[in-house]
Amino acid sequence: MEKFPLIDMTIDEHEETGVEFISFVDTPAIEREWMAFNKTPRLKFAVKSEEKRIVSGPVMVANLPIYRYDEHNGEYYVKFSSDSIQRIVERFFKNGLTSNVNLDHSEVVEGVYMIESFIIDDRKKTPEGFSELPKGSWFGSFKVENDDVWKQVKDGTFRGFSIEGMFTDRAQKELDEDLINKIIKVLSES
Repeated sequence: MEKFPLIDMTIDEHEETGVEFISFVDTPAIEREWMAFNKTPRLKFAVKSEEKRIVSGPVMVANLPIYRYDEHNGEYYVKFSSDSIQRIVERFFKNGLTSNVNLDHSEVVEGVYMIESFIIDDRKKTPEGFSELPKGSWFGSFKVENDDVWKQVKDGTFRGFSIEGMFTDRAQKELDEDLINKIIKVLSES
């Protein structure tokens, strides 16, 4: 049975680490897609208009092992604890990065910005219509005023969020592939 490193990622309080961009992607690493709200939204929002142009979904899922590969380290998994996610979100807002959006981790776009953000906890539950998220996960909604981006959201080119930034690895464990798959399955079903 093959073993893979599981690296617990965080940010360093004394260095320039954290989320710098949120990317609209076709295949989110967190394996969860968003919902796009237009004339027939599945969730109710206070703003009423002909076309809301809002996408909502998980930004980060607490403790979910995310597969990674690079030439230096080979195959491994990373995860973000609920405490790390809380610190990442606080720094993201402190630095005023709610309009830092790009497409597939490359093209920076204008006219797309975060309008809602919260951490799943005892008071704030996973919104209706989404798979239950573990406590400590980050959920967000974006307003899409950019016509080209909105067209790509509606046609399914982009289906979820992916974070981009600098992080520090805090701890590393060796886990076998079966255990990692069980963790992913449990977190995906919850």
